[in-house]
Amino acid sequence: MQGKFISFEGPDGAGKTSVMAAIQSELEQQLGTEQVIYTREPGGNHISEQIRQVLFNSENTDMDGRTEALLFAAARRQHIVSEILPGMEAGKVILCDRYVDSSIAYQGAGRHLGEEAIWQMNQFAIDGLLPDLTIYLDVESEIGLKRIAEHRSDQVNRLDKEKLAFHQTVRQSYLRLYEAHPDRIKLIDASQPLDQVVADVKTAIHARFAELF
Repeated sequence: MQGKFISFEGPDGAGKTSVMAAIQSELEQQLGTEQVIYTREPGGNHISEQIRQVLFNSENTDMDGRTEALLFAAARRQHIVSEILPGMEAGKVILCDRYVDSSIAYQGAGRHLGEEAIWQMNQFAIDGLLPDLTIYLDVESEIGLKRIAEHRSDQVNRLDKEKLAFHQTVRQSYLRLYEAHPDRIKLIDASQPLDQVVADVKTAIHARFAELF
């Protein structure tokens, strides 16, 4: 089987963790655990996970926006080399929690560094590699932040603490990306009950890869 690279995106509180866990479980039942890789950005390998610790450390409030963007890109490059490319070459299905769209939305729009500037900067990191399919879980910022407060208040990181306006700006950037790349990015209404969100995601994946689900 040819390798498949599927990224999952969404504003904070969209439910990516729960949705990806359900999708991973069903794909492993269909294909076998060795054929499915769950990974995340920033992270996925020991080098990128160290960069993640710096990025999400709640004490690093003085981190410059460009520094943040460069660290995300550095973690992404190592992630590609260590995990994504080998997985694809081995014919596996890769489920990736965030990829380059996150940088465009969070650093490009949220940090006001410029979406095009962040896209261009990441070209060096990704070297042309984009997901075969991106699942964008869309939810209004107010709902997402409420979910974070109710369900994972003990796991709030430095980016979660940003003000509502920041998260609204991030969401609008995601919506622009979806409008610009409808063939790659599929929007799923993440305000629905979890079972329905998972069902919609499975439908979107099957539409792209007929042999899955």
